[in-house]
Amino acid sequence: MFDLILNRLHNKRILILGFGREGKSTLRFLNKYLPEAVVAVADKNPMEGVTHSGDAYLEAMYDYDIVIKTPGISLKNFDTRGVEITSQTDLFLSQFHSQTIGITGTKGKSTTTSLIYHLLKSAGRDAILTGNIGIPCFDIMEDIKPSTIVVYELSAHQLEYVHNSPRVGVLLNVFEEHLDHFGSMRRYKEAKLNIMRFMGEEEIAVIHEALMDDAWRLFVNNIVFSLFDVSEFVDETALPLKGEHNLLNVKAALLACYAYDETDYREYIPYLYTFKPLEHRLEPVGTFDGVTFFNDSISTIPQATIEACKALGHVDFLFLGGFDRGIDYQPLADYLKEHPVQHLLFTGKAGERMMALFDGASTGTATYTCMEEAFAYIAQQAKPGDVCLLSPAAASYDQYKNFEERGRKFKTLAEAFARKD
Repeated sequence: MFDLILNRLHNKRILILGFGREGKSTLRFLNKYLPEAVVAVADKNPMEGVTHSGDAYLEAMYDYDIVIKTPGISLKNFDTRGVEITSQTDLFLSQFHSQTIGITGTKGKSTTTSLIYHLLKSAGRDAILTGNIGIPCFDIMEDIKPSTIVVYELSAHQLEYVHNSPRVGVLLNVFEEHLDHFGSMRRYKEAKLNIMRFMGEEEIAVIHEALMDDAWRLFVNNIVFSLFDVSEFVDETALPLKGEHNLLNVKAALLACYAYDETDYREYIPYLYTFKPLEHRLEPVGTFDGVTFFNDSISTIPQATIEACKALGHVDFLFLGGFDRGIDYQPLADYLKEHPVQHLLFTGKAGERMMALFDGASTGTATYTCMEEAFAYIAQQAKPGDVCLLSPAAASYDQYKNFEERGRKFKTLAEAFARKD
């Protein structure tokens, strides 16, 4: 059933590196399909099921024949010479690459992945969703039939150690992010390009025009979705996904469905209008005491915040900052100086760096250490008709577990909001 995967792992001493959701999924798979294998688990944190833990847990890699690395583990400062490293994604694509539409990009990949899956399912196709969207690929393998189309959201972390590319690889964009994991923009981009690096004559890359040089350099068949004119057959005003950045996601999704088996993309058009946008992605929270709130907590880079502001057209209060990963905020500073927001609210180390760049980008600024402080400021300053946007251009890890937790906090406070006259 999974012969290519099992043959790769047969008679090898296996180390699972990282014991989060994906690591536990890998262990379940190995226990079921390779019950006689020697399997160990390494994670920095000691917990039940972990064989090697502590600050030196990476050293365990030298003692095993093959390492199945999980996405969250960074090896940027570790000597991996002599270590055979693979991953769930690498193993999965070795078996199922011909049935897979893979989607990656710094921003937009979850929306585009979900939209492709929605279009295929709505059109009656046998499709299954997996990957960075929260579903480990080993957990869905038993449900894959020869007719199944696998829609796989791929992060740069998941692509870092792959040696196969999907049948259709969608590369939406590449912006500066995750430098804490990769150490440089070059390494981050090279990981993203793995989605099409191993393509053969039967595979197709669906790419933005800004990445055409990379496609040509890698000699892959490609369709440039950003040049796709949909104005004659898509009613952009009726789309549930708003903004130019989301229109690009729509174009990429339509062309990915077409590229898989050349089904006429117009078959999927009606289902664009029935798609429900994902939470935390320019999500309308509601209007409370005359102030309208939007939750765009997913925006962890300046380019995403710029697109959110463009999509709304008018913003009075903008939440910015958080965990600082060392990315360049000058593009956002330049945009806000040209399109000032009345009130900028900064937090965290990233917010401190932004404040130094954003002089002249607003008439009022405030800093906050917790979101309640920011809402207290808005309650004092806001007037009916104002728009408040959480689009931080920074990661959330200094205060929150993830961007979802940050977004939920924002929504809870918005729903209880009342102005102080």
